[in-house]
Amino acid sequence: MEMVAKKHGWHLNRDEEFLDILAEGLTTNFNRYGYYSCPCRDADGQRELDKDIICPCDYCIPDQQEYGHCYCGLYLTPEFYETGKEPEAIPERRPL
Repeated sequence: MEMVAKKHGWHLNRDEEFLDILAEGLTTNFNRYGYYSCPCRDADGQRELDKDIICPCDYCIPDQQEYGHCYCGLYLTPEFYETGKEPEAIPERRPL
């Protein structure tokens, strides 16, 4: 998570307990499926069907552009991070 955030110039959520939960979810999904599917969404277990939700998901940047953070609240833009606000629930962009 830290490497991805650094690569993209993002910040991680400040809440360490929340980060631990997301890290556990990503690890569980990796162990289950062989890839890091988004811990906040239900994966099908088929990489081709889940490729849009492999973290960071295809919706991360649009969510950050509109809300300042991704759907999970894992990755924050520098601007959002500087506000000190906590991420809030945002609408799901993934088609059903």
